[in-house]
Amino acid sequence: MSDRSMPEDWSVSQPPAKGDNGNQPHTQHSVDSASQYPTDRELSQYLSQQRHNSEVMPQSPSHSSQSGSVSPSSATDGKLWSSVPPSGEPPSVGRKRWWKHWMLWAALAALGANGVAIVAMTMLFKLPSAPNCPAIFWPLASGTVRLHCAQVAAAKRTVPDLMAAIALVKPLPQNHPLSQEIERGLAEWSQDLLALAEEKFQAGQLSEAIAIASDIPSDVSTASTVPTQIEKWKSIWAEAEKIYAEAESQIPKENWYRASMAAVRLLNVGNNYWANTKYEELKYAIATAREDGGRLEKIQNLVNRGRADDFLAAIQQIQAIEAGSYFYQKAQAMIPDIGRKMLDLAQETLDKRDVDKAVEIANQIPAVAKLETEVQDFTVLAEAHRSAFVGTVSSIEAAIAEAQKIGLDRPLYYKAQDTIARWQLEIEDVQHLAKARSLAQPGAVADLNAAIAEALMIPDSNPRAAEAKREIDGWRRRIQTFEDQPYLNRADEIVVEGDVVALQAAVDEASKIGEGRALYGEARKRIRNWTRQIQTIEDQPFLDQARDLANNGNLPAAIAAAGQIGAGRALHATAQAEVKEWQTQLQAEQDWREAQQVALQNTPDALAQAIRLADRVPNSNSLRLDVNPAINNWGDRLLRLAQDQGTYNPQAGIDIARKIPRSSSAYGAAQAQIGEWQRILNPPPPEPLPSLDNTAPSPINSEPIPSASPDDN
Repeated sequence: MSDRSMPEDWSVSQPPAKGDNGNQPHTQHSVDSASQYPTDRELSQYLSQQRHNSEVMPQSPSHSSQSGSVSPSSATDGKLWSSVPPSGEPPSVGRKRWWKHWMLWAALAALGANGVAIVAMTMLFKLPSAPNCPAIFWPLASGTVRLHCAQVAAAKRTVPDLMAAIALVKPLPQNHPLSQEIERGLAEWSQDLLALAEEKFQAGQLSEAIAIASDIPSDVSTASTVPTQIEKWKSIWAEAEKIYAEAESQIPKENWYRASMAAVRLLNVGNNYWANTKYEELKYAIATAREDGGRLEKIQNLVNRGRADDFLAAIQQIQAIEAGSYFYQKAQAMIPDIGRKMLDLAQETLDKRDVDKAVEIANQIPAVAKLETEVQDFTVLAEAHRSAFVGTVSSIEAAIAEAQKIGLDRPLYYKAQDTIARWQLEIEDVQHLAKARSLAQPGAVADLNAAIAEALMIPDSNPRAAEAKREIDGWRRRIQTFEDQPYLNRADEIVVEGDVVALQAAVDEASKIGEGRALYGEARKRIRNWTRQIQTIEDQPFLDQARDLANNGNLPAAIAAAGQIGAGRALHATAQAEVKEWQTQLQAEQDWREAQQVALQNTPDALAQAIRLADRVPNSNSLRLDVNPAINNWGDRLLRLAQDQGTYNPQAGIDIARKIPRSSSAYGAAQAQIGEWQRILNPPPPEPLPSLDNTAPSPINSEPIPSASPDDN
């Protein structure tokens, strides 16, 4: 039996197995064989060690005899005297002394007899005491003693005590007089062991629960349920692990709903450990991961802004994510990338020739990005660029010398070598540009052409190719200006005369400057101005004629005259604005004439139509001086017609009065008359007659009053 199966206060030292030196751990006995339980000698050794911890006093020799135990020293410890005389004295001397004190010995004998009698009476009336289980020699112990000690041990309800209780009674034969009690105890203790195993399982100790259940003897009634119970535990545990893994798998995907739903399933899995400890652990992990997921989103937004301060803020927030977070590794993987983006930003700033700002950004990259050596190399290259930006041969040579300090073992070595090669080409470009600028200095056309030829020796792939192109374009514009300026000068001289012929000649002269030339824009500006002058001179007579016709009242002819000025001409917009005004005047006159004709019918509908036509005349038109009195007059006539009809047909009067518009002076009177007619058509309900008796029933519920008969008179 293993140490786990012994009682808590019964420490058994198992004898070493054959071949052991006594220092090796004891093997666990099988529960299916007779060797699974300790021998009586082993139990005796185990129980004897408890005498030091037991509160029970040692029993007298007579009690030990009653309990069935025999003390190894009982053969000598019970003697009151020794038959061996003191050493050094002859036996004869001892006999003489004995006979000499015979009276003393007689008194002692009498006293001893009385003592034996007293002890015998005491033992006769003394009740038998419970056996001292730790002091029992088990090979000689009876079944009753074994059962009693087993019950004492099992009452403690611990795994070692229950296993010791089973071990005490298992060796007893099946035909023992106490076999029924023993079987009942074995079943109860096995059930207790299974309950303790269940407690271990519920506490999250699956292996311990299985080990306890496996130690239950196979021949007890409870043993048949052990394999089923173990399989149930394993099934529940496997299901809980599957649910937990499923919830965990949803967290990195940020599927918070699915993770939470999976975690809730742990509450019904059938195990307190998974339903409480692991569920709370998983719930906290989901909440923490959700918070970290939101933090990662904010971090990415900061990174996307692309500013140095935002990069630093992003790294600080990454470092705030704890190592146990599901997003810790993902967040940490972002740090080198952010550091690389900061280095790229520093390079972009350096390309803009802001060396100080570029170095500042690079030096802000934190050490956690692990780019220290690259930052150092970048700083060296930035300082080299500072010299190269001066643009002289000596400054570029100094930049090359500075960049050559970056050795082969450095991360930016190849970038430094590419930069050095570019600067070496740039030295040649600088020499060509310097010579070209020197040739262009006099400013003559020949000098400028020579400068262009020298600058064209710089290939397009060289570092200074863009700068050379800008210089070449500038020199070509100067040449074109020299060549084309005479055309503009002659055009300015011709246009002084101011007539159409002179203006057209100036346009023709300026048009000789082709597209793309230096003075092309200036030439087109002057051509547009001169063309407008030509069109104005040509079209002004048409506009003047149209205005004269309009002033004479011939608006159709005026509109036709102005229409001769085509679209895109200088005076077209002015002509169209005046045409629109004349057309409005024509429409107003037409509406006014039509209104006057309609009003002659003097019917309600005709008068209403006349008012609507007249109201179309704009208020800014001079015709309103005639229109407004006419509208008032027609409104008055409508009101009189309405009153005539309303005398015998109020509804007809209302229909006519409603035709009077707000613009008429009769509108107010018409609305008042409409109100009167509506009150006639819809009179208010009559007020109820006052009742003489408030307690009298209402006419609806009251009984009809009988008519008076002739006899009543």
